[in-house]
Amino acid sequence: MSAREDDPSRAPEPQGGWSTRIVCVPDALVVPATVPDMVQPMGIYDAEGAYVREGVLWRGRRLMVEPEIRPEPVADLPGRWIWGGILLNHFGHFLVESTPRLWALDAVEGAVDGLIFTVKRETIEEAGELRLQPFQRLFFDLLGIDLPIRILSQPTRVARLEVPGQGFGLGAIAAGTAPFRAFFETRFARNIAPQGAEKLYISRSALGPARGGVLGEDRIEAALSAAGYEIFHPQKHSLQSQIAHYKAARQVVALDGSALHMVAMVGRRDQQVAMIRRRVSDVSDSIVTHLTAFTGRAPQVIDVIEQDWVRSDRKRADRHSVGQLDLPALGRALVAGGFLPEGAGIAAMTEAEIHAAVHVFEDALSGKLSFEPLARGAQRVLPEAGPVVRRRKDKPGAAPGQEGKLKGEDRRAARMARRAERTERREKRAAARPEG
Repeated sequence: MSAREDDPSRAPEPQGGWSTRIVCVPDALVVPATVPDMVQPMGIYDAEGAYVREGVLWRGRRLMVEPEIRPEPVADLPGRWIWGGILLNHFGHFLVESTPRLWALDAVEGAVDGLIFTVKRETIEEAGELRLQPFQRLFFDLLGIDLPIRILSQPTRVARLEVPGQGFGLGAIAAGTAPFRAFFETRFARNIAPQGAEKLYISRSALGPARGGVLGEDRIEAALSAAGYEIFHPQKHSLQSQIAHYKAARQVVALDGSALHMVAMVGRRDQQVAMIRRRVSDVSDSIVTHLTAFTGRAPQVIDVIEQDWVRSDRKRADRHSVGQLDLPALGRALVAGGFLPEGAGIAAMTEAEIHAAVHVFEDALSGKLSFEPLARGAQRVLPEAGPVVRRRKDKPGAAPGQEGKLKGEDRRAARMARRAERTERREKRAAARPEG
């Protein structure tokens, strides 16, 4: 074990170090977040008031920083609990970033009273207590977790808190530590039998334009359907049905996205997986790492993005972006990889078809924002006064923008820009602060 791996002020490593260690913190103070920013002041303090760095969530960088002022506890929780981290409502981020400390359930010695989480944003509240989302509860059930789960919303003194290292996540840690991989292999969805087609295309076309995607996905679906693939829309199926389909498939083709994280959790070495990049972003690198480490076989990565269509309130390609693919090149790559038969292909879109498809995505934005083309890897500067960019004038039937009070998407876009600025300032302060 290197000193770097054992330093909790550095990112967790899948090889070991603090990511595989459990730290016991008596009289711990758990401080939930109070602002919904990307990087949030929150975390754990020990009885002497020292910030417990082992409890921080990493995504290549720290997503939790020590609050500038340590609050006093307003509640007490007796007993012995395991720190679970942050509960996220986005399905993919929940899979990857709300599970990394669960391995401790099989590693901690002695009885515990349950798991403790906090939340990043709003969640279900009943009788004054925060509750799990139904999909979160079901996921924990599939792991055989029957302990109480407490979601803290205010600074709370915990009699004894076991703080496991982050054994999974985004970035290099997407490979998972050995204890984390073993935990999922021996526990997750063991009683769900394979059931479904041998050839599976996991589609995003029914998610709606607001979720991002690619132009011409219907053409991809048509080519794969003609080759015997089931066009599978996971959001229309129960979690158990999704898992059964992923276990049954011999060949899986999908755009990069959350579903492939689930495929990795239940996949096997003899499966062939093709991941089609839908955006120029290193986020999909973590999916590749996850699939490779958990199934023992690297997916075929197909990157034929010609350009990204980026929402006008965003600086770069992200999960809301729309990828413009070289569809004939995609067809050739699928044939070369054995996912499509010889002679199969996918026709290119004309310029008119491309712009019509972009307008379909724009229609989901209530006419207040647009999608603008951005070269691969490029980044733009948003206007300081507010990142509101009206639809392009070539949009058929588009009404000219109106000045005045911001509404709906405009207001949300301006708010997100302000949050991004605050986050950048906070990260700079955190980077300048001594690690000691």
